[in-house]
Amino acid sequence: MAGFDVIEQQLKELKESGRYRPLTVWEGGSDSWMTLQGGKRVLQMSSNNYLGLTQHPALKQAAADAIAKYGVGAGSVRTITGTLDIHDELERRLAEFKGTEATLVFQSGFTTNQGVLASILGPDDVVISDELNHASIIDGIRLTKTNKRIYAHKDMDQLEAALKESGGFRQRVVVTDGVFSMDGDIAPLPHIVELAERYDAIVYVDDAHASGVLGKHGKGSTDHFGLHGRVHIQVGTLSKAIGAVGGYVASSHSLKDYLTNVARSFLFSTSLPPSVAATCLAAIQVLKTEPELTERLWRNANSFRSMLLAEGFNTGVSETPIIPIIVGDPARTNQFSRRLMEEGICAQGIVYPTVAMDKGRVRLIVTAQHTDQDLAFAREVLTKVGKEFGLI
Repeated sequence: MAGFDVIEQQLKELKESGRYRPLTVWEGGSDSWMTLQGGKRVLQMSSNNYLGLTQHPALKQAAADAIAKYGVGAGSVRTITGTLDIHDELERRLAEFKGTEATLVFQSGFTTNQGVLASILGPDDVVISDELNHASIIDGIRLTKTNKRIYAHKDMDQLEAALKESGGFRQRVVVTDGVFSMDGDIAPLPHIVELAERYDAIVYVDDAHASGVLGKHGKGSTDHFGLHGRVHIQVGTLSKAIGAVGGYVASSHSLKDYLTNVARSFLFSTSLPPSVAATCLAAIQVLKTEPELTERLWRNANSFRSMLLAEGFNTGVSETPIIPIIVGDPARTNQFSRRLMEEGICAQGIVYPTVAMDKGRVRLIVTAQHTDQDLAFAREVLTKVGKEFGLI
């Protein structure tokens, strides 16, 4: 078929630069050890399944029971016939869990950021965003006609300067990830909140990688820092530590009502399958009653990071279960990732444009499911291949 010459050329350029990445097909579900199509078993160290909840018996049973009761789909968008009682219960339970007045559930964390940012920001407002915020935040801002200011990563002097010079706008909204997905570091949320209060700005935190990870029972970065009532908008995910799929915004009743009426990604997407809502309700209960999962997650992450540092790997500024090994240029990064796969570890290469051209890395994610034996195997393989590549 004619007409795709430009696409073919761009694909060629991706391959020549070492940035081309085909999809990997897996047999079976997400777990600590997974089977590649063809039968090879590998240790999974790239999954967002932080607590192993995708395989938790209570969540699987909740999903099965909901399918038996409701069927496999909701049948409509939320504003027509797609708000079932189980969706309403999930939003009430999430609000209680997060300590906010209300929550509104979207189909993913990505569509949550798109929907919320595009709804609250207009040409008379200004958004002030950390330069390393997630792509969904960047795309959400791009959907608006708002004024934009970007501050260097976690640079509070630049943030304050942006707040000072933007006093004439209707609203000032400071947006930050709670945990940054590529480096695994935590936002200086107390300082951000302090500056926002000083300059009368709204604080917006995306807790995709903090949900289920930071705070008591995994309530997120606001709880982690004891900032309840001082963070205006919290975005969370149901797709990572929660083990299912979806996203939500936790805030005020008025913001929920407003978004229900104007957020396009909410209005024009069919609501989550009832089985997913039931799964998420079960996950909230597990977070409350099985704190040992989060405790094991952090014990595994901290010990594994210490081991990598002791071996001489560059793990950047990681302070969470996201632990990058910095390699460098894209081609070499993907070569390192492929060698790890050959040796039995799935550690995804992350390269430009997701990160800077010279900051390619394999991003390891340590989970609560990993055993001491798993992590010992990972250490052996990483040390072997790291020496081959001159990383240690």
